[in-house]
Amino acid sequence: MGALELSYCTFGLTDLDILDAIDAVGRAGYSGVEISFHRRQLNPFDIDDDALAAIRKRLEAAHLKPACIATASHFFTPSRPHEPSLMSLDLAGRKRRIDLIKRGIHFARRLGAPLVTFGSGFLREEHVSHPSVDPHLLLLEGIEECLREIRDDEDITLLIEPEPGMLIETMEQGLALIEQIDSPHFRLHVDLCHAYCSEKNYIAALAEAAPATRYLHVSDARQGYNLKIENDAEDLTFDLDAAAKLVYFPDTADYLLVDRDHPLYFCDAKPGLARRRRIDALLARAAVHKAPRHIDYPSLYAGASPLDDEIFTYLISVAGLSYEVLERARPVIAHLRGVRSPPLIDRMVANTRTGIVHFHEIPGEGTLDFAASFRALTGNGFSGYASVELYHHVESWERALRDSHRHLANFTDTPR
Repeated sequence: MGALELSYCTFGLTDLDILDAIDAVGRAGYSGVEISFHRRQLNPFDIDDDALAAIRKRLEAAHLKPACIATASHFFTPSRPHEPSLMSLDLAGRKRRIDLIKRGIHFARRLGAPLVTFGSGFLREEHVSHPSVDPHLLLLEGIEECLREIRDDEDITLLIEPEPGMLIETMEQGLALIEQIDSPHFRLHVDLCHAYCSEKNYIAALAEAAPATRYLHVSDARQGYNLKIENDAEDLTFDLDAAAKLVYFPDTADYLLVDRDHPLYFCDAKPGLARRRRIDALLARAAVHKAPRHIDYPSLYAGASPLDDEIFTYLISVAGLSYEVLERARPVIAHLRGVRSPPLIDRMVANTRTGIVHFHEIPGEGTLDFAASFRALTGNGFSGYASVELYHHVESWERALRDSHRHLANFTDTPR
């Protein structure tokens, strides 16, 4: 039977100085801390070895182990997380991501951290436009380049973290990638929230992945309103029991919400006969019997709102479409969620395989089964750190830090 130790990710403490963040984690009773790159708090292009020595000294004073180095999905362009990725078609972009991961390996070496983590990235509109380029091959080449930075005699392991919507989205895909790479320095990073979002039976999937897993991210999640955004196409299919669909029409930049209760057409001008026939055909194909209601797109509220974080997190997970198409969809999603009127959708919007929302909640405030998850992992060979990742709770970091520890201590040997 394996064992779990609790850690906390500095990505949820970015309003603090990095040394103060380390102290806060130590005071809250955690035994480890994940060190995450961040443009303001811990910029690897600004941190020299003397600063790393000070961080290591503070870790020792706080009696904290550096559980992992996270190489900052949001680092380069916060409005477009994970970009550029190891799959970017532009070699310059791929080299920027490779350089960042290599800097993570240097941090691990200096701080005594055994793990460095990253994600594959998403298939973007550039990949759809260039089908002759194999993004999986680019990913393999990038990982192999990063692994060459690790010496054979070093106790440093590079980890792939599957994430909803990414090329490597499920634990099965992560395990297949590990088999392809075939290196003792390359293993799996499991995020429980991601598993809950992406796996039909996440407990069974955790048990299968446990032997190759070296690190956990922990947060809670709950069921949402599953919504897919896709371009109009002749072969468009619908399964409204799994997800509603927002169909984008490139010729007019309009959107059709295909939903049994709320079929809506968001447009700048009244649709012509051909478009009305196409709308009717799509709704009939989806077995939607209500007539669509037309919504004047220019009248939609497009300003800031309390829903911004939710909608941003949703939109960045939608693969294969341009950023302009996704940004134009933002007021549509806000309208559905009731930004200025009663909501048509009363649950957070999701873009996942299961309809669980990829929005990291404080453990205990969602519906994830932590007891069964931890048993599946430790009972099948996992031992290591479970690191709480709550970047959606930076403003309420004190409560997040405290309440997470209190809840998770019920399922580990951690003193309360």
